[in-house]
Amino acid sequence: MKPLKNWDNKTWLSSRKYIHSFNNFILNQVNLDRNSRILDIGCGRGKILGNLSNKLSLLRKPIGLDIENHKDKSKKIIFKKIDAISFISKTKITFDLILIKQTIHLLKKKQAIKLLSICKNKLNPNGKIVILSLDPRKNEIPTFLLMKKKLKISLNKDEKLFSLLLKINLKIIIKKFVYDVQISKIKYLQMIKNRYISILLNFTDEQIKNGLYEIINDYGNILKFKDRLICFIIKK
Repeated sequence: MKPLKNWDNKTWLSSRKYIHSFNNFILNQVNLDRNSRILDIGCGRGKILGNLSNKLSLLRKPIGLDIENHKDKSKKIIFKKIDAISFISKTKITFDLILIKQTIHLLKKKQAIKLLSICKNKLNPNGKIVILSLDPRKNEIPTFLLMKKKLKISLNKDEKLFSLLLKINLKIIIKKFVYDVQISKIKYLQMIKNRYISILLNFTDEQIKNGLYEIINDYGNILKFKDRLICFIIKK
């Protein structure tokens, strides 16, 4: 799959309001303080992680992993361009929080299970793995027809993976994170052009062009919807 370069670039996901809301959600799920060690798998530009570091006044910079090395990534994190399994298998660091936000769906089933297994071994006694992904049953993201079909296939695949996770981790805790999005149609069209979500990566230019026309015709000037994430919390 092509690298996902624009998921947190000039979208609601990169806004201060979203980051503030998301990190408050995380702090309600995991007991963290300035001594905590944090790892973010698929950190993107690391803006969420950087903000969390400021909130907690972390003594040690959190670590962010991603296969894309963005030029404008946060300076508040230690960034490593490496796949998660390779890093976690080798590191001697243990963590209080391992965050996997809207990333696990990019892995094959066996990779995801292996990743979670080695992550559990790298948790401190009260540490937690927090996995977030689009809610497969309550998705409101604006789409055009082909995008909607591809997203449905992807979400169905995700749901099967989540069912497997629940069987393997019987004590898993499920939460929901919901963020109210309000964005101009012009800005959302640019996001689609930038292929901001993984299902758009392999679309042809013609398919994107046709999709833009559909969005123009089907939606008003301001798009309002709820960005719904399902959250799985796994303890050591």
